[in-house]
Amino acid sequence: MARQLRAEQTRATIITAAADLFDRCGYESTSLSDIVEHAHVTKGALYFHFAAKEDLAHAIMEIQSRTLRDVVAEMDARGHTSLETLMRITFGIARLSVEGPVPRAGLRLATGPVEVRPPLTHPFTEWRDIAARRLHGAMKESDIHPDIDVEAVAHALVSWFVGTRVVGRSLEPVARQPRRVAEMWHVMIRGMVPVTRRARYLNLASRLEREIRPV
Repeated sequence: MARQLRAEQTRATIITAAADLFDRCGYESTSLSDIVEHAHVTKGALYFHFAAKEDLAHAIMEIQSRTLRDVVAEMDARGHTSLETLMRITFGIARLSVEGPVPRAGLRLATGPVEVRPPLTHPFTEWRDIAARRLHGAMKESDIHPDIDVEAVAHALVSWFVGTRVVGRSLEPVARQPRRVAEMWHVMIRGMVPVTRRARYLNLASRLEREIRPV
C-alpha cells in the first residue's frame, strides 16, 4: 500500500511539473528532460508512468475534463437558475486556473498541437455543449430573450473565455482571469438578459469575481 501511494504521489508530481512547463513554455518547447528536472524525479520514474510526452499531455487533459465535470455537477446540485449555474461554472473554471497549473495547461494544450484521443471529446466541444444546455434552460426560465441563438451564444462564450486566457498569457498575470470573465458576463448579460432581470445577474458577476480576487 505504501509503495502504491508513493507511485501515485510521484505520478501526480510529474503531471503537475509537466503542466507548469506546458503552460509557461508551451508543449513543443518542453522536453521530457525539462520535466524530469522540474519534477525532481529520475527518468526511470517518469518512463514508469508515461511512455511519451504526448501521454503526459493526455493525462492533463483527462484531469481537466474530469475536473470540469465535477464543477458542473457541484453547481447543478445547488439548485440555482440555469443562467446562474452557467455563470458559476465559468467562474469556477477561472478559479481553478488561478489556483493551479493543470487547468491552465489543459487549456493551452487544447489550443495547441496535441490531438485529443477518444474517449475524450475536445474540451471546447465539451464546454460549448455545457453552455448550450444551460442557455436553453435559461431561455425556458425567461432569463434570456426568446429570440437568442443559443448555439451561437454558446460558441461565442467559449471563444471569449478561451480567448481572454490566450491573450492574457502574453499580456497579464493569470490572476487577472476572473476580471476578464466578469467583463465577459457584463457584456453578454446586457445583450441577452431582459431588462427586468439584468441587475440581478450583473451584480452576481461582480460578486463572483470578488470571491476569487486575491486579497
